[in-house]
Parts: sequence; C-alpha cells; structure tokens
Amino acid sequence: MPRPSIAEVSALIADLSALRQNRTSAEYAALMERKADLLERIAAHTPGDAEAAEVARLARERADALKSAG
Repeated sequence: MPRPSIAEVSALIADLSALRQNRTSAEYAALMERKADLLERIAAHTPGDAEAAEVARLARERADALKSAG
C-alpha cells in the first residue's frame, strides 16, 4: 500500500467541496470510496494509532454501505 501524499489529500478535499454543490449518488459513493482508501492508507502508515485505524474503519463501512445501496 503506497504512502498517501499531500497532493492526494488536497485533491480529495477539493473534490469533496466541489461535489457538495452538484452531486449524484454514484459520484458521492465513488468519492467516499476514495476517502476510505486514503484513510486506510494513512492508518497503514501510522501503526499503533488507534484513532486513525478507527476513522479508516468507519469510512470503509460507510463506503461499503453506499456501494451496496447503489
């Protein structure tokens, strides 16, 4: 799993902001998938950080729920 970059985090934040105004459920689900992937990678590179692991777990649950609902 590659280490996440600041550029990836910035791009995700920009996309979240843009999507807030005009979004479809499929676009939202895809963005939540990207968010979960990024948070999982951050957690993988910060071993022992229980909070990072929990945030990643919750994000993955949300992304998976959106994927199965769509």
